[in-house]
Amino acid sequence: MKKQRESQCTQKTISLLSPLGTIQVSGCENGVHTIQILMDVAPAERSGEAPLSCVVNDSPAETSPELQRCVEWLQAYFSEPQTTGSLPLPAFHHPALQGDAFTSRALQVLLKDVKFGETVSYKRLAEMAGNPRAARAVGGAMRRNPVPLLIPCHRVISSSGQSGPYMSGKGDHLKQWLLTHERQRREG
Repeated sequence: MKKQRESQCTQKTISLLSPLGTIQVSGCENGVHTIQILMDVAPAERSGEAPLSCVVNDSPAETSPELQRCVEWLQAYFSEPQTTGSLPLPAFHHPALQGDAFTSRALQVLLKDVKFGETVSYKRLAEMAGNPRAARAVGGAMRRNPVPLLIPCHRVISSSGQSGPYMSGKGDHLKQWLLTHERQRREG
């Protein structure tokens, strides 16, 4: 099978309104390229009773099945997050997620082994990805994650139990919100 380069794709973007603010999902017929959290509003207040919503705000007339699958997964994550483990993930089509580089390996291990409501330290994820001395490289891999939420880099925390930076430190409040969201839904 021939690998297509990202630049050869015809990308489309769907915009969602979520409890975190606007989320833009970009991808092509081969899979999702990126998810961007725009941080245009403060995260929604958490309420244990009411489900949270994530609705399509702007969408091209035609979208690929992979983009649609991503939208459905994100909608479930916010309204019924405990169900996401049984939903199919969309295909990913981004160079950082292909090949055997450490970044790709760390992100794939995180996706496969760190479940909803769990956390893992940078050091432990480095060990799980096959290089126990690469905790700092795990941090770099998390910064380069093109599809946050789907690959849950918000679940990676420091060995001391502190949450650590998210979105290069600009989204620390979002990381706290996501961890609380998962913890409350898992316990409830």
